[in-house]
Amino acid sequence: MVHTDARFVVGVVGNVISGGLFLSPIPTFTQIWRKKDVEAFDPKPYLTTVLNCLFWCYYGLPFVNPNSILVVTINGIGLFIELMYLTIFFYYAAAKGRKRVATYFICELVLFGALVAATMLAIPEHKMAINRRLRAIVVGVICDFFNVLMYGSPLFNLKDVIKTKSVKYMPFTLLVANFLNGCCWTSYALIGKVDYFILISNGLGAIFGAVQLMVYARYYKTTPKDEDLSSKTTNEVQLCTNV
Repeated sequence: MVHTDARFVVGVVGNVISGGLFLSPIPTFTQIWRKKDVEAFDPKPYLTTVLNCLFWCYYGLPFVNPNSILVVTINGIGLFIELMYLTIFFYYAAAKGRKRVATYFICELVLFGALVAATMLAIPEHKMAINRRLRAIVVGVICDFFNVLMYGSPLFNLKDVIKTKSVKYMPFTLLVANFLNGCCWTSYALIGKVDYFILISNGLGAIFGAVQLMVYARYYKTTPKDEDLSSKTTNEVQLCTNV
């Protein structure tokens, strides 16, 4: 009972932190709405997050991985928010940009549908009775694969930070929130019955977040103070939000 209560509390905290991360691109899309132009903004981080949320929503359903309602709630909320971002982008994008977004989105739906069909048909309920976690293992591995990719993607920018000795495009508050997000969901996975799939990707996410914070601390003082940070959102890569 104590483990259940503690897990629930940590999960709620994780929902709050993740929710804040999902809302972090609001200034970017406010700028798009005001200018009525997507300019050089890249929709791929948001499209990737949509697919990630779909996978984790499916993973948290009772017939896949029981007792994971908080995983479903935050990813369901995140999915809705990301779809709103893509709707705004689609509305203000040129024809080429709209076609690209639509193509990626349709491919994601096909991929997600194929995963659901494959796991539901290839692992029917009578097999679930023999091995209750078989479906969760298959879906969890796929979720972890995409989660680790998303957590690790900002690391590719570190070489530019080290080269320029500037943290201009490393928003400190988001770095901290991303690190705490990984730590919180790692704790959630360890309380009570260990959920290795949430543990692996978020444990790595916490490590990746710590590395980014150390790089930020190393190069913060060498960042030119007169750099124009108002253009930051144009080149800034959206930090991932996962569970």
